[in-house]
Amino acid sequence: MEHLGEPLGVFYLGKRHDLAAGKVSDDAILYDARDLTTHGVCVGMTGSGKTGLCLALLEEALLDGVPVIAIDPKGDLGNLALTFPNLAPTDFAPWVDPAQAQREGITVDELAARTATRWRDGLAGWQQGPDRIARLRAAGEVVIYTPGSTAGRPLSVLRSFAAPAAELAGDAEAWRGAIEAAVSGLLALIGVDADPMRSREHVLLSTILDHSWRAGRDLDLAGLIQQTMKPGFTQVGAFDLDTFFPAKDRSELALALNTLLASPSFAAWAEGEPLDVARLLYGEDGRPRIAVLSIAHLSDAERMFFVTLLLQQVVAWMRTQAGTNSLRALLFMDEVFGFLPPTAAPPSKKPMLTLLKQARAFGLGVVLATQNPVDLDYKALSNAGTWWLGRLQTERDKARVLDGLEGATAAAGRAFDRAAMEQTLSALTSRVFVMNNVHDDAPVVMQTRWVMSYLAGPMTRAQLQRLAGKAPSAAAGSPAASAEAPSRLAPSAPPPTPSAPATAAVKPMAPGGLHELFTPPPTGVDGALRPTLLGTARIHFVAAKQDVDTWRDVTVAAPIDASSAGDFWERGVAVNRASLGVTDAAPGAARYQPLPRTLDGKAAGKLEASLAAWAYRTQTLTLWTAPSLKLTSRAGEAEADFRARCALAQRERRDAALDKLETRYQPKIDRLQARQRAAEDRLGREQAEASATSTQSAISVGASVLGALFGRRVASRGNVTRAASAARSVSRASRQRADVARAGDTVEAVKAEIAALQDEIRGEVAAVDTVAEVVITPVELKPRKADTAVTQVALWWRP
Repeated sequence: MEHLGEPLGVFYLGKRHDLAAGKVSDDAILYDARDLTTHGVCVGMTGSGKTGLCLALLEEALLDGVPVIAIDPKGDLGNLALTFPNLAPTDFAPWVDPAQAQREGITVDELAARTATRWRDGLAGWQQGPDRIARLRAAGEVVIYTPGSTAGRPLSVLRSFAAPAAELAGDAEAWRGAIEAAVSGLLALIGVDADPMRSREHVLLSTILDHSWRAGRDLDLAGLIQQTMKPGFTQVGAFDLDTFFPAKDRSELALALNTLLASPSFAAWAEGEPLDVARLLYGEDGRPRIAVLSIAHLSDAERMFFVTLLLQQVVAWMRTQAGTNSLRALLFMDEVFGFLPPTAAPPSKKPMLTLLKQARAFGLGVVLATQNPVDLDYKALSNAGTWWLGRLQTERDKARVLDGLEGATAAAGRAFDRAAMEQTLSALTSRVFVMNNVHDDAPVVMQTRWVMSYLAGPMTRAQLQRLAGKAPSAAAGSPAASAEAPSRLAPSAPPPTPSAPATAAVKPMAPGGLHELFTPPPTGVDGALRPTLLGTARIHFVAAKQDVDTWRDVTVAAPIDASSAGDFWERGVAVNRASLGVTDAAPGAARYQPLPRTLDGKAAGKLEASLAAWAYRTQTLTLWTAPSLKLTSRAGEAEADFRARCALAQRERRDAALDKLETRYQPKIDRLQARQRAAEDRLGREQAEASATSTQSAISVGASVLGALFGRRVASRGNVTRAASAARSVSRASRQRADVARAGDTVEAVKAEIAALQDEIRGEVAAVDTVAEVVITPVELKPRKADTAVTQVALWWRP
C-alpha cells in the first residue's frame, strides 16, 4: 500500500470508524489472512456496502496469491475483472451506463471521464493508487465462467459423473457424499425432490454410480440413462431389481432424464472446460485465479444442480490436499439464500456443512454473504470465526443475526454483549460494518475501503462476451469452433489412415498368430473395419534423487499400409485404451479392409521387440523441481499443480517466518511497555492531570509497533505514525512538569528504543518480503530399459 505500509499476509479492508463522531479514523483495518481458515459471514441489506466489502476481500486475496472460487448468483462479481491501472477515461467508457449519460444530458465519454476522476480520487482517499492496481493485475487473473451458457467461458458438468480420484475411494464418507451430491443435484434438475434414504430414484442412480465408479468406469448422462434402463446388477438391498424398481418405472425415470439430455438448453451444459477445481484455482501458467462462476442466468433448479456439484467437487479436491495452517484457497458465495436454510435440506446443504466443518484443516476458507439473514442455518455458521455485519432492514433481521453471532461467539468460548452489539448495529450507516473476529480481543467498527475494481453493476450477456473476448453475435457452435474440435482430440485419437480400398465380408487371417481386437462401428454406420496395430508396454521410471519409483502403461496405435515397411511403431501415437471400446469378439456382419502385405509373419514376429525399443526411445517422465523450496513434483503432477504447491509452500514459509519474528520481538515490546507504564506512574503521582494522557500513550506504544509491522491480531491496527504520536504525547506531558525531569528522561530513552526497534523489525520483515522468486525447472527421466515389458501386441480392427 503506497502510503500505509502494507504488512505481509494481511488484507487491507478499510479503516476504523467512530460511530459517535460519524467519521473514519486513520487506523487501517489489517485483517490476518489466516483468520479466514475459520471462515467468514457477511450480512447486510441492499445499500449496506456488502458487495464492496466482499470485492475488497477478494481483491486482497488475489494480491496475497490466494486463489478464489467465487459463486455469483447476482452477476456482480464479474466487476472484479474491471481493474484499470491507468485509470484512463477510455478504460471506463465501455463499461459506464449509456442510459445514465443520457439522463444527465452528457456523452458517454464525458461520463467515463468523470467516472475515471471519481475512481482515482476515491482510491487516493484510501491510500491506494495505480501501482496497487497494477500489482493486483499482475498477481493473477480473473476468469468468468458461465455454466449452462456460452456468454462467458462455458463449463461442462458432464465430467462430474466421472469416477472420482483414487484417493477418494479409501474415504467411505467422502465417497458416499460424492455420489449423493451428484444424484441429488441431477434429480433436482428434473424436478424430483428425493430423500437419499427413501427415494427409489435416488437409491437406484446412486447404486449405478457406485458400481460404475468402483469398476473405474466413467459415466456421462447418456450412459447413466442407459444404465437406468438396464443396470449392471440384479439386486438392490434384499430385493431383486424388478421388485424394488420395476422396468416400467425405470423407463419413466430414464425418459425424464432423456428429455433433459435432449433439451437444446441443456446442450450448453456439455460444452466448455471440465469442472476441475484445480484448474479453476490456477491457470496453466501456475498463477492464481479468481474464478467467478456466474449463475445469474440459471433457473432455481439449475442453480441448485450446479452449486451442489461444484461444492462436492470442492470437497473431493479438498480431501486430496495436505493439511496446512496457511490460507491455501478461498471459496466465496454471494447471496447464499436458499442454499443453507435452517430447517430444509436442499442438496447443496450437506457438502456446504462438510466444508464449514472440515475445510479449516486443509487451509480452505469459506466466506458466505447474504442480504437475507433470516434464511440461514446459524447453527452451521457457528464454525465461522469472522462476522461482518452491515445495515439490516428489520428488527427481525437483527434478532436473527444476533442469535447467530451469539452462538458463534459462545462456540469460540468468548463472552457476548448482546445489548451493546444491538445498539451498534442500529447505528450503522452505508459502508460501515461491525467486524467480529474471534481471533481479536473485541469487535471493531470499520468503514470499507474504496475497491480497486470498477463497480459497473450486474454483468449483462454482452459484457460477459466482451470480457471473454467474444463478439456479441458469436455462437457456441460456430464453424470456427467446430473446425478446431478435431485438432484438440488428435493426441488421443488413432492415427489417420489413407482412403480405404475394396472391402470383403471375410476377415483376413492375422499373421504370426497375432491376437485380434475389435471395435464395432457405431450404430447405423455401415463402415468397414480397417487394420491397425495396437500395442501396450509397461515402463518403469526410477530416480533416487527425485524419490521417484513409478510404473506407467502406455498404449500406442500404429497404422498399417504400404508405406509401413520397417518399424511400424514409428508412426504410432499414444492413445487412451479405455476410450477405444475394444473387445475380443468380432462384430457380426462386419466388412473388412484387406491387410497390407507389409505385415507378414516375419514382421509380426518383430513387433514386441520393436515396441519395447519404441517405448524406451520415445517415452519420458517430466518432473518439476524447485531447489530453493526443496520440492519435486510427483509422478503425473502437472506443472500448474506443482506451481500451486510451491506457492503454498512459500506462503507457509512466510507465515512461519513472521510468526517467529513476532514471537521473538513480543518480549521486547512487553518490556518497553512495562518501562513506559512505570514512567507514567511516576508522572501520575506528580500531577493527576497528565495521567490520562500518559496512560493512553502507554497503551498505544506496543500495539502500534507490532500492528504496523506485522498487521497481526493486536489491540490496534494503526500504522507506524501512531507510535511517534504516542511518544510525542508523553513528551508534552513531561514538559508540563519541570520537576519530573528523570521521568521525562526515561520516556525519551524508551522513545529512542522504540524507534530503533521499529527499524530493526522493519528490516527483518522486508527481508521476508523480498524472498527471491522461486525458479522451477523441468527434469526429464528416461524409463529403465531392463524393466520395459510389452504386455500386448494386437491386430486391431477398428471403424
